[in-house]
Amino acid sequence: MHNKELKILVIEDNPEISLNIADYFQQYGTVMDFADNGQLGLTLAIEQYYDCIILDIMLPKLDGLGVCQQLRQHATRYTPIIMMTARDSLADKREGFELGADDYLTKPFDLEELWLRCNALVKRHIQPMQSTLTVGPLQLDNQTKQVRRDGLALKLQPIPWQIIHILMQAHPSVVSRTELCDKIWGDEHTDSDALRSHLYQLRKVIDKPFTSPLIKTMHGIGFCLDIKNG
Repeated sequence: MHNKELKILVIEDNPEISLNIADYFQQYGTVMDFADNGQLGLTLAIEQYYDCIILDIMLPKLDGLGVCQQLRQHATRYTPIIMMTARDSLADKREGFELGADDYLTKPFDLEELWLRCNALVKRHIQPMQSTLTVGPLQLDNQTKQVRRDGLALKLQPIPWQIIHILMQAHPSVVSRTELCDKIWGDEHTDSDALRSHLYQLRKVIDKPFTSPLIKTMHGIGFCLDIKNG
């Protein structure tokens, strides 16, 4: 499965709490971004790829409930969210879950518990993607790594396979160049020529032998699958 380190966004206005989380998560090689207000957190969450978001409720500019609600409405992909708050009332928790939070932790919390819950959320999110994925004429088997188009078996190298997997999971959304690189190489981005080269190899196998191309470049935005329904 995916062996790279987790990439996590922490939206928290208390620098001491953010620092404590950073110190603890660092031992696991976690790649982390931080936002000290809700508006910045929302922007990062929509523009960047993260495996999980740790979100405080009491935030300046836009509170955590507002961040959660807007993220679920406007983001093109689903990112698990764990909410943190000093408030322990059932009404608060209910509102958080209704707006799209996946888990809830009341302050003060244990750092190990936060880490375990983040991992559990990420695993739970990845689990449904483990068997066979079908999008239009494409079929991908996660176990055998086999890809077929119109029933015809195609031979793909590991990185082109990852690219088509990501595009199929995201369909019909567009996947940005940054998100592709994040999911494939984690924090160790290679130059853009590497991605271009892998996309070329992928198109040669997925598109060239067939009458219509499926991989579409959205200039200045990213890539998507061009699959007409019906």
